[in-house]
Amino acid sequence: MKVGKLFIVATPIGNLEDITIRALKTLRKVSFIACEDTRHTIKLLNKYKIKKKLISYYQPKEEKKIPYILSLLEKGLDGALVSDAGTPGISDPGYKLIVRALEKNIKVIPIPGPTALTTALSASGLPTDRFLFIGFPPKKKLALKKLLVSLKDEKGTLIFYQSAKRVISFLEMVNQIFGEREIVIARELTKIHEEFIRGRGKELILQLKKRVIKGELVILIKGESKK
Repeated sequence: MKVGKLFIVATPIGNLEDITIRALKTLRKVSFIACEDTRHTIKLLNKYKIKKKLISYYQPKEEKKIPYILSLLEKGLDGALVSDAGTPGISDPGYKLIVRALEKNIKVIPIPGPTALTTALSASGLPTDRFLFIGFPPKKKLALKKLLVSLKDEKGTLIFYQSAKRVISFLEMVNQIFGEREIVIARELTKIHEEFIRGRGKELILQLKKRVIKGELVILIKGESKK
């Protein structure tokens, strides 16, 4: 019996017009779409007049949905995996399903597109020849400190995701451990209020304390440049 294929489809991180032609073709032809939040994905599908069976697939309940999704693929149905924004598996649900699909010899096909980390890096003005993506850092202070100490001598640009409510405490620890580095904060990427906030440790912290910022941010830190 023919086994279905699993398409890993990158979706817009903000502006819905950033979807690729290939991604739209894929979403139209698959039998079902596994998505992080059905309410979020339906907005994208409605814009492009796509109607599909949606399966909720989100953390921390990934494990419960994997057997069902795999059963559909094993029946010969093609499926797509999407996250709320960007590329599935990049600080979003997807990794566990992809591994299980590969273990069952189900073909996994990437449909490339937007991701916040490269979008932010491309316009940051920081070195792009070498970078290290960390994703969301630990929330606990000791674990965060241990991580930052381990990254202190990294020469490439460091890229983190962080929530707005934790950004100041995060930057304070970064400045304490790294010293006065060049930092870029990218917010509302591809949206109307897209903004890049640039500066060095202390001045950037003072600047942010005078503002109210919401949502999730991409924080880019210049690597160690001392010889």
